[in-house]
Amino acid sequence: MTNTHIVTFTALLTLLLTPLSASSSESQSTSLWPTQTQSAHGYAIDFIRGEGAVNGIKLAYQYNIDQPLNVSWPMTLTMETSANFWEYGDDNQYDSNVVLALSPILRFPLTTVFDKPIDLELGIGVSLLDDTQFAGKDVSTHYQFEDRIGFSTTFGQYQEYRVSLRYFHYSNAGFKKPNPGLDFVSLSFSQRL
Repeated sequence: MTNTHIVTFTALLTLLLTPLSASSSESQSTSLWPTQTQSAHGYAIDFIRGEGAVNGIKLAYQYNIDQPLNVSWPMTLTMETSANFWEYGDDNQYDSNVVLALSPILRFPLTTVFDKPIDLELGIGVSLLDDTQFAGKDVSTHYQFEDRIGFSTTFGQYQEYRVSLRYFHYSNAGFKKPNPGLDFVSLSFSQRL
């Protein structure tokens, strides 16, 4: 899949998934936690950049747990299932990989900046790689852990939009050698439906 295909596919998917204008008669929420009127369902689109010349896109379905978890530090939980499409190399000669993943995302409110909440995101999930040879590396197993850490903020009338900057690390945790891991940075846009 070339970069042009990725951009075209992303634009079409965004148009299809973005709901038409919602009613603006309700008051704006300033809570760090989502309002009860929002659906628990959502989607995310990540633009991925990895080591070397790896580019990709991550398309995800998200299920949001609305209530803060009952622990000493306030946090929320989102379950994410995703399909990742990675590409490495030139248009004429490139390597690609498809990855399916399931990850919990824990979000901890840190602070607010310009009246926007800033959350810390953490998660360790599981993933299935189509190819164990990618971007000049042999990761040895199709099953990998998907570790993430990042920061995010929400915006919109009901805080239904989220932008996140994340670091991802894929590794088999040393179950089989070699285990060089794969590292990525992503910029994510998500919306609760």
